[in-house]
Amino acid sequence: MYNQGKLNAVCYGEVLWDVFANDKKIGGAPLNVALRMQALGCNAAMISCVGNDNDGKDIIAYVSNQGLDTGAITINNDYPTGVVQVLLNERGSATYEIKYPSAWDKITLNDHARSLVANADVLIYGSLVCRDTVSKKSLEELLKSDVYKVFDVNLRKPNYTAAGLEDLMQASDFVKFNDEELLEIAVSLGSKHTLPEDNMVFVANVAKLKGVCVTKGKHGATLLWNGTMYRNDGYTITVADTVGAGDSFLAALITGLLTGADPQKTVDFACALGALVAGEAGANPEISAEQIEKIMQKV
Repeated sequence: MYNQGKLNAVCYGEVLWDVFANDKKIGGAPLNVALRMQALGCNAAMISCVGNDNDGKDIIAYVSNQGLDTGAITINNDYPTGVVQVLLNERGSATYEIKYPSAWDKITLNDHARSLVANADVLIYGSLVCRDTVSKKSLEELLKSDVYKVFDVNLRKPNYTAAGLEDLMQASDFVKFNDEELLEIAVSLGSKHTLPEDNMVFVANVAKLKGVCVTKGKHGATLLWNGTMYRNDGYTITVADTVGAGDSFLAALITGLLTGADPQKTVDFACALGALVAGEAGANPEISAEQIEKIMQKV
């Protein structure tokens, strides 16, 4: 779908192992986004940190094999590679137990990381990485760069504050929420609105954003882009687990919007990709263009 030119994308934040009942898979929301952007034809890179252990070595080997630039994934001798215990309910929806402290809480920037961001078209970051002051300080340095910034809200209690979220949002150009996150943040900013679309406009005005997107699970997503609302009502899929579905959605959305694709077609494509990821186990299943085209034609 995207052929208007390669996008140089950098993702900052957690790389880790998602541990399920009988399996474990490489994950972390920013890494999931980077891997999917690479699969969609972008030049993607990851800034993070792993421990000096087998889990860390396996992540770097896997990420490198997928074509991502790993030169800004540092190795920490004092903290282990991140691990998240994933619990799935009967509908495949996930809850998470996130181990602290982990190596990704201690991200430091090398010259390669700074160079990547200086030459990037887009920097994508989340809120969870700011739970530790070391990684938060490194992100704050990167946010001073003159690059298009995408904030992927990822609320995991108790790992955030309202003030911290507002700072991250003010630094960004584009924000992606799910519907619950949008309502929580809009209310904290003083919104009296109840409709998601009204809160999207409210938040965009408060934070002077260029774009806002809200995901609604099986009900699709709504995008505010250049003053226009675009909607997709979702695609029917048998859910295996929801891990990484929103990350693949965001990867497709930002890739399309920043390479000049039609916004409505981009939202449709991103929702289809997110649904297909939810239909497979783990955050980063291989999804073909034919699969995406097929599910979009069912509507």
